Amino acid sequence: MYAHVIVDIAHSQVDKIFEYSCDDDLKVGSRVKVPFGGRTIDGVVIGVSENCSVPPSKLKSVVSVYDELPALVPECFSLMERISSRYRVPKAAALRLFMPSEMRHGRVREAYDNYVVYRGEVELPKSARKQAEALLYLRGTGSAELSELAEKFGRGAINSLISKGAAAVERRRRVRNPLPMPEQPERPKTLTFAQVEAIKNISRSDKCVQLIHGVTGSGKTEIYLNIIAEEIARGKTAIFLVPEISLTPQMLAQLRARFKGAAAILHSGLSAGERFDEWWRLRSGEAKIAVGARSAVFAPVENVGAIIIDEEHDSSYISESAPRYSTVDIAKWRAEYNGCKLIMGSATPSVESYLKAKDGEYNLITLPDRINKRPLPEITIADMRKEIKRGNNSAFSAALREKLRNTLADGNQAIIFLNRRGYSQTVICRDCGYVAKCENCDVTLTYHSEDNCLKCHYCGARYRMIDACPECGGRHVRYSGTGTQRVVADLKELFPQAKILRMDNDTVSGKDGHYKILSEFASHKADILVGTQMIAKGHDFPSVTLVGILDADMSLHFSDYRSGERTFQLITQVSGRSGRAGSPGEVVLQTYCPENYILRYATAYDYGGFFENERQIRKATCFPPYSLICRLMVTGEDERAALAALKEVYSACCELKESHPEEFLFLNRMHSPIKRIQGKYRYQTLMRLKDDALLPAIYDIAVKNSSPDVLCYVEENPGNLS
Repeated sequence: MYAHVIVDIAHSQVDKIFEYSCDDDLKVGSRVKVPFGGRTIDGVVIGVSENCSVPPSKLKSVVSVYDELPALVPECFSLMERISSRYRVPKAAALRLFMPSEMRHGRVREAYDNYVVYRGEVELPKSARKQAEALLYLRGTGSAELSELAEKFGRGAINSLISKGAAAVERRRRVRNPLPMPEQPERPKTLTFAQVEAIKNISRSDKCVQLIHGVTGSGKTEIYLNIIAEEIARGKTAIFLVPEISLTPQMLAQLRARFKGAAAILHSGLSAGERFDEWWRLRSGEAKIAVGARSAVFAPVENVGAIIIDEEHDSSYISESAPRYSTVDIAKWRAEYNGCKLIMGSATPSVESYLKAKDGEYNLITLPDRINKRPLPEITIADMRKEIKRGNNSAFSAALREKLRNTLADGNQAIIFLNRRGYSQTVICRDCGYVAKCENCDVTLTYHSEDNCLKCHYCGARYRMIDACPECGGRHVRYSGTGTQRVVADLKELFPQAKILRMDNDTVSGKDGHYKILSEFASHKADILVGTQMIAKGHDFPSVTLVGILDADMSLHFSDYRSGERTFQLITQVSGRSGRAGSPGEVVLQTYCPENYILRYATAYDYGGFFENERQIRKATCFPPYSLICRLMVTGEDERAALAALKEVYSACCELKESHPEEFLFLNRMHSPIKRIQGKYRYQTLMRLKDDALLPAIYDIAVKNSSPDVLCYVEENPGNLS
């Protein structure tokens, strides 16, 4: 027999299928080791046949097979072809998406523990007290871990029992549990009339994509869980995607309560061993439901019955590394392959998705009310310009301070949202105007008080905090802007008796960092939770009755056509964390632009008005979804080489425009808003196109002009234009 293998080298020069001789029992999808170019490397078998295209004597043999069960299923190869063709990446790069990176080169394996098993009684001398105690213990337990027994009774005593035949050692597979949680009993919930109708609507629909537009607290999650339950009962599997790793513990807890061990978690925050074990639980069929962030869309489940994308509007569903895929596109392909429904939900759907639903491409399900008709929290706007005129230069308006005081007095909880971590945004010399910047990136450094250092939020570099200006030697160094660390410090001064937690990228270290903070807050061991966007969506805390939004208009001032949409989404989502149980909720929205129309729509929870206004603006200006923004990025450590590549790229795009003038709405070249990140210069050719007809040609331009020194790549409707 002959194996058709894709070797694990993501390079265009070897982007083809290689043939090897193999055993008759080798299965398609197996991970193998094969000889290649004088060394042995990993590969994946994508086909097995009785014939080969070259004389058999010229073929080398497969060296070894990694797993008894093939790692990849046939669907993976269908998706591999689409991803490779669509995003112009080698097939090996596409295949890497389907397995944890640690599985490459066998860097992670199953974990085993040694157990001592009771075999029977033997006669022991009276002096062997430890052996007798260990044997008595084993008689009662049947078996125990070797390390545990050695600690209790001594290794010598255990070895003696084994040598005498009273016990034997067995190797047992240990499954590494990424999030050990206390088992929660399922609490049956009676569905509302609206939820029942939504489920019926989805089951009756002949459309592949279902969009649930439901206000925060309208019960979307319960709809998802019921749909999953129906599919599991039919012998199917399911994929459940959430935008933030911070949301996975809460969702996993709900899935485990209902489906026990049938749910497995997949995301980059797990250890190598945990991700390996969870992945294999899904591949073997032991687990039926994959839950996780973006990468879980590639979960190794077969016979998929439903794919769910919660908070579908979130920009984290777009990959920022090659291949730069859209999770929604991958999910659509998987739904088509499996003949199942893709269910997307949000309180603030993206303009693109909602337009497709309004135009009939997606099936639209609307949930305009919260469960049990609970009111949405009332939003109070605090004009920070007036606060400054009154002499209030703190981060908190008078209204927010008063409502915080009342909330704490009533024994309720509050959330304070600020989408900027650290203590202060910039460090400035008042004498000469010097601003501390990163040596590797064209960005300012952020002061972090807990470590007393300056950090770059792009490359992670750390610098010693300055006490004198390096430019002029002046001592008048001040902080500008407020981050979550400073907010916590100020709150502790205002409310010294309150227990305050902070949740941002600096506090959630470790795989269970999110879970610990959220569990502590959910169990009311803290009064106030301060955080960035990772606390803005999806969480359900019954005791939260107040949300404070600081610098609500910060995202309005980004030079991005989506800035208004993102501001509306953030305000709506974080406001929805308040008043989700019995007590009504309140929100204080602090802004320097209270008259802005986006804030007006947000405070009224008027998504329909916002959408119609935004749609008209985008249509008039020919921005997505009425066009396609395409950015061809050029990056390299050598600025001259990057500029030379930019010149070639731009020239090729101009030729494309000359031959297809009707397709181009805009074309120009420039350096990126952030000119350098991680020591690499960044230039771009920016285009607005009528549709995606020219994308293959633009991807070809990027591939042609990439080199070992300069990387060229394409971004479609990039989530971040900086």
